[in-house]
Amino acid sequence: MSNSTVVVGAGIAGVACARALTAAGVPVRVLDRGRRPGGRMASRTLSGRVTDLGASYLTAADDSPFTAVVADWVSRGLARPWTDTFAVAGPDGVERTTSGPVRYAAPGGLRSLVADLAEGLDVVQERAVSRVEAGPRVDGEDVPAVVLALPDPQARRLLPDDLADRLLGEREWQPSLAVALGWDERRWPADLHGAFVHDDPVLEWVADDGDRRGDGAPVLVAHTTGDTAAAHLADPDAAAPAVAAAVRRVLGIDAAPAWTHVHRWTFARPADPREEPFGRVDGIGACGDGWRAPSKVESAWTSGHLLGTALGAEQSR
Repeated sequence: MSNSTVVVGAGIAGVACARALTAAGVPVRVLDRGRRPGGRMASRTLSGRVTDLGASYLTAADDSPFTAVVADWVSRGLARPWTDTFAVAGPDGVERTTSGPVRYAAPGGLRSLVADLAEGLDVVQERAVSRVEAGPRVDGEDVPAVVLALPDPQARRLLPDDLADRLLGEREWQPSLAVALGWDERRWPADLHGAFVHDDPVLEWVADDGDRRGDGAPVLVAHTTGDTAAAHLADPDAAAPAVAAAVRRVLGIDAAPAWTHVHRWTFARPADPREEPFGRVDGIGACGDGWRAPSKVESAWTSGHLLGTALGAEQSR
């Protein structure tokens, strides 16, 4: 039997959970099938620069413990206040602006923040988990506890049906395509920042990646509707022309992009996140943005942090 609690998934929820367990003195190992930590806070180098393709930004409420984490990132230059104002657009163009909380971005891409949080943890990359069972057991090995920091459909694949039903229930998750589009020069207003798009069959949101990253690069990242993504899951690249045309129409851009890159998110976000901060059944926990509604980076971190704190208190007695 291993003496380490196992966290499956090295997104921000899983890493926050592992960090809380470590702070309580509990041995923990994070197993992740990807090559780098980050999960849906994904960044990729495109055309010589890092581009955010997953979560677009993060927020931190004044009364949240996540505020101190973000403040530390800002103090070290890993994160930066981006904007509190976005445009609101319809199919025919920008209509108005809307203000809200300060949104934070990362000069090195949002994935860099998860990597920073994972520093010093026992994280095993490119390690796919096949089975999690009551006991609890991970791939046939007994462990003190297991945490599934994954979208529900991915977590369900690892569990026996009855255990999955008790831990996760039935929740729908929506797909999305993130489409990066690069131009030779900026062809949209400098104060755009980003645009929420309503009533459009293709687009839901467009972010100015050069603006949020702070380097001014002429790069936009568009996130599609669930219907557009669902129609192109088998061939995501085929969606690029329609997305580029929609972005040009909505933002009034007079030239086609010089390049595009499409990233498929089969399970981008929960349609109906739970109010509870996390779930636990038979020594197996679940956390992430499917919990602690609404679904956002802060909620995912909080879900993992609270589950790790609860497990740490129990196991360190």
